Amino acid sequence: MDKKPDPSRKAAKAAAGGREARLKAALKANLQRRKAQARARQAAGESGKEDE
Repeated sequence: MDKKPDPSRKAAKAAAGGREARLKAALKANLQRRKAQARARQAAGESGKEDE
């Protein structure tokens, strides 16, 4: 019983790895964007307090 590895399984693993990398990059970009938004809101809030 000499079974050869199924090439479709290798492709599936490679695709899953690519998917993981894409998700990781998207999550990182989303986090950076949200942090930038939070900093902008905080800066806008601080400048609004100075006017009072």
